[in-house]
Amino acid sequence: MRRQVLLFFSVLCLSSVLGQVSYSIPEEMAKGSLVGNIAQDLGLDVKRLQARRARIHTGDSAEYIQLNKEKGLLIIKEKIDREALCGQTTPCALHFQIALENPIEIFPITVEITDINDNAPTFQKDQKNIEISESAVIGSKFMLDKAIDPDIGLNGLQSYALKPNDNFMIKLHSQSDGVKKAEMILQKPLDREKQEFTSLLLTAVDGGEPQRSGTMQIHITVLDVNDNAPVFTQTVYKASVKENSLKGTIITKVSASDADKGSNGEVSYTISNSMIGTSNLFHITEDGHLILDGPIDFEKARNYEIDVEAVDQGGLSDSSKVIIDVGDINDNSPVINMISSSNSVGEDSPYNTVVAVMSVNDPDSEENGKVRCVINKNIPFTITSTSSNFYSLVTDSELDRETASEYNITVTCSDEGVPSLSSSVTLTLQISDVNDNAPVFERSSYEAYIVENNTPGLSIFTVKARDADWNQNARVSYILEDSSVNGVPVSSYVSVSADSGVIHAVRSFDYEQIKDFQFRVKAQDGGSPPLSSNVSVKILIQDQNDNPPQVLYPVQTGGSLVAEMVPRSADVGYLVTKVVAVDVDSGQNAWLSYKLQKATDRALFEVGLQNGEIRTIRQVTDKDAVKQRLTVIVEDNGQPSRSATVIVNVAVADSFPEVLSEFTDFSHDKEYNDNLTFYLVLALAVVSFLFITCLVVIISVKIYRWRQSRILYHSSLPVIPYYPPRYSDTLGTGTLQHVYNYEVCRTTDSRKSDCKFGRAGSQNVLIMDPSSTGTMQRIQSEKSILDEPDSPLEVGYLGFILVVNCLHMFVPCII
Repeated sequence: MRRQVLLFFSVLCLSSVLGQVSYSIPEEMAKGSLVGNIAQDLGLDVKRLQARRARIHTGDSAEYIQLNKEKGLLIIKEKIDREALCGQTTPCALHFQIALENPIEIFPITVEITDINDNAPTFQKDQKNIEISESAVIGSKFMLDKAIDPDIGLNGLQSYALKPNDNFMIKLHSQSDGVKKAEMILQKPLDREKQEFTSLLLTAVDGGEPQRSGTMQIHITVLDVNDNAPVFTQTVYKASVKENSLKGTIITKVSASDADKGSNGEVSYTISNSMIGTSNLFHITEDGHLILDGPIDFEKARNYEIDVEAVDQGGLSDSSKVIIDVGDINDNSPVINMISSSNSVGEDSPYNTVVAVMSVNDPDSEENGKVRCVINKNIPFTITSTSSNFYSLVTDSELDRETASEYNITVTCSDEGVPSLSSSVTLTLQISDVNDNAPVFERSSYEAYIVENNTPGLSIFTVKARDADWNQNARVSYILEDSSVNGVPVSSYVSVSADSGVIHAVRSFDYEQIKDFQFRVKAQDGGSPPLSSNVSVKILIQDQNDNPPQVLYPVQTGGSLVAEMVPRSADVGYLVTKVVAVDVDSGQNAWLSYKLQKATDRALFEVGLQNGEIRTIRQVTDKDAVKQRLTVIVEDNGQPSRSATVIVNVAVADSFPEVLSEFTDFSHDKEYNDNLTFYLVLALAVVSFLFITCLVVIISVKIYRWRQSRILYHSSLPVIPYYPPRYSDTLGTGTLQHVYNYEVCRTTDSRKSDCKFGRAGSQNVLIMDPSSTGTMQRIQSEKSILDEPDSPLEVGYLGFILVVNCLHMFVPCII
């Protein structure tokens, strides 16, 4: 059997449905027979067909064609019977689609099934009995049953033959549906007396190659005279009925009349012949009513043509055709077939990315078969019609996995019938993540506190950043950015855990050296390329009470003693001196308080709790000891508190000689004092001689020059503090709130000392040096006697000073 293949292409301006390919093959081809080279016809490589997962989509139809992916061929999967598939419908074709993925492409394929002469004409009955009156006139017509041939065209029924044909001839009539109707016409009178029974053979022949035929026996019984045949009122009756009408529905009524009387005028109606299956759907009553016997479906057959025969009792008959149009009702919902779909799509997908392709069919007609598809609102997708019955689901805006990671897209297709019918399908689509979000810290900046003297490795606090992406793209690592603090890399101060963001102290901090510092921490995700952000972190060191107070005044030295002089005329509240101390700590740890711990006479002096001022609390009397020793303790306000002590020596006297003997023994041992006395007497004799000799000549000039040139040298006296003239008593917190002046007079020899005469301040200070053999200096507050260099008193006083100074210089030399 020869196979004919017709190939043509239709180029469609669509994004997902491309060229259309058509083939033509005969029916009844063997399984595995070649339909066509689809790979070549589509212009695709066989490897591309395999890589793009090519497959055939037939919807709800049976699958007669299959795709050989290895060779790119379409082959017969199941033997095709055109008559079973399409009946009398022409042309008969299979419609399916070939779907490709990555990217999604749809190729519509049409395979036309051509007819072969595989069916012979057949009659519904093997024989037919006809009774004919012997009075039947020449030309009388007798309707014969039609032969049925499922084939079409030339392969269908073409002609009839009647043998023997002595009394009858066959005449064919072509009807509107293309079917040939056969009538047997009497061409010679019948004579019952000569031949009562006659048998004829009716043969139906088609036009195929080879030619096929079917036969039916006709048995004729000759009756007595009945010379009028029934006559229908219409040659063609037209009626309509809605599909799915109930069984028993009256479709129409036919009517025929017979001019004869009696039994020869009684007419009965029969459905003479019809297409296969029609006899089960209709029947006709004796009075001519055509009744519906079974369900009819517009989608299976849109009209029916029925031959009705009217027969009288004498065997004469007439025929008429009833054409029944089936009316469509909206009884079918749209059918949605998902041809290809994606399970996931990247959030960076561009506009109009195809997510799914589907076909939608509604078997109904006209408005009932028009379909409109929509999807649920407020999602970044839209559905578009790419061609007849094909729809594509595409993106129409940007996707963001962080806003919505999954979409349940419901496609609803509705027809335009009344009432409208619809169907829907739901597609679940995952949005795959791309690294489009940088880590974000929980705060714009961080501040943390740590107490000084911490242990290295101590956890200070934690920075936290979150990444809205997913999986590896959301895995955050923390990095300490390079910077320096006071010229030192910040990594020597702190470290950050890459996984947890915990910041650890690398060293022990000292508040007195560094009070705070800043650095930046970077949070970086694990995407490719990675995204990052940073945040500023400020660490503030909190003070601990780790430093005791430091006493600035009075200065405690190993060799010199500072003694504060208090006149015996001092009143209550007399300011003796002020203890000045500082604490390098801060806050409450630096708040100082002063307390009198020990005193020679606790009833005589008190210390200001806040300012450290030592004042008298009663009138000084003659009974009070000259030498007073006070121990003052200075405490800070820390927890626990720290303290320092200072010893203040106070001389209660009105003149220097009074206290000289009291203070000469402060730091000398007995052996040293005995030796000193001997050499002092010797030196005094020598100096006295020199003094008498030179007193008149040079004393005044020498002393004056000595004051100017030697004032800052040749002295080992301790620090001599004094308050400025405008000193005022001010309550304070114990820290040094005023400016104090200190003047130092020393020589290079620690065992030599010298004096500096300055303008007197508001206080009297007694300075004693154990190495100076009890030399003392009185500085008066109002006006120094040395301010009058020409007076005899000054000259004598200077002479006395010279003696003392010479003793100071000579005695060490002698020793």
